[in-house]
Amino acid sequence: MQQERNTPYVSYLRVSTQKQGHSGLGLEAQQAAVARYAQDHGGTLVQEFKEVESGRKGMKGRPELEKALAFCRKHRCTLVIGKLDRLARDVRFFLEVIDTCKVSIAFADLPDVNPSTAEGRMVLVSMANFAEFEARRISERTKAALAAAKARGRVLGSKGIDNLRPNIEERQQAADAFAERLRHTMNSMQSRGLSQRAMTAELNQLGIKAPRGGLWSLYQVQRLLERLVKK
Repeated sequence: MQQERNTPYVSYLRVSTQKQGHSGLGLEAQQAAVARYAQDHGGTLVQEFKEVESGRKGMKGRPELEKALAFCRKHRCTLVIGKLDRLARDVRFFLEVIDTCKVSIAFADLPDVNPSTAEGRMVLVSMANFAEFEARRISERTKAALAAAKARGRVLGSKGIDNLRPNIEERQQAADAFAERLRHTMNSMQSRGLSQRAMTAELNQLGIKAPRGGLWSLYQVQRLLERLVKK
């Protein structure tokens, strides 16, 4: 999205759990993404709003988002969000915000997408649909894993998710190792100024397989870059 130089920016950051909020897990990556966006577009960050809420909650459950939008309207700022699914993992709510908030919104992970154009809106709606799909799949997998654990005789209750932690941590370690193997490649692409779409195309042209095999998607590249920032 093209912005005028010296644009005042307001960042909106969101994590889903209190544990993530207290540890800073995920917040640093979002802050870094927003800071890069502001720097690349010659703007200045004037305010930051942080939220610890589910991505599927409506506006009444997102008080910090309401404050951020009100601040932007009052001071004529652009709201910058580090990653699209940090705004919402619900398509209906996502559209409500971008269509009715009367605020210019930019997404640091989609810097070339302008919500005010037909093409930009199509891209954003497609990404929002995928974010909702992913949220539902995560919920389904968690329920299935808990049911399987219960069937094996594990005590679940309020700490049921802790019984799955070793498997979750193992997957995260594998994902970190995969990302580290591609760090040099991704750094090289970034140094050449490639867009995320160009990175996706080049990874596929080089024959580098995506995390689960097959071709890379733009979303997978975005997740890879986010993971490298966190490390």
